[in-house]
Amino acid sequence: MKDCNCIFCKIIDGKIPSAKVYEDDKMLVFKDIEPKAKVHLLAIGKDHFKLLSEMDKDRAELLSHMFSKIPQIAADNGCQNGYRLVINQGDDAGQTVFHLHIHILGGEQLPW
Repeated sequence: MKDCNCIFCKIIDGKIPSAKVYEDDKMLVFKDIEPKAKVHLLAIGKDHFKLLSEMDKDRAELLSHMFSKIPQIAADNGCQNGYRLVINQGDDAGQTVFHLHIHILGGEQLPW
């Protein structure tokens, strides 16, 4: 179920434009509007849920699908030499959009 006030759900529905780099029936990947690296993509599932603690069998399958696609998406977008994946969980971690998403960062040597 989608949250009608969720910015990522609005992007999925085409109500807010994004610089899409990949889409299939389960996920969407687009460029972050405030990049923290030369390449900064956001991978979002089309099923709205906020946190890993809300995981169930279907959501686990969605995340498995996303993780299986990310290596090729990263390579296709300039991260051939490696990339970092980040999933922020909750306020203390800096999560600002409460729709589970995976940051894909790379395209350069990243600081530790």
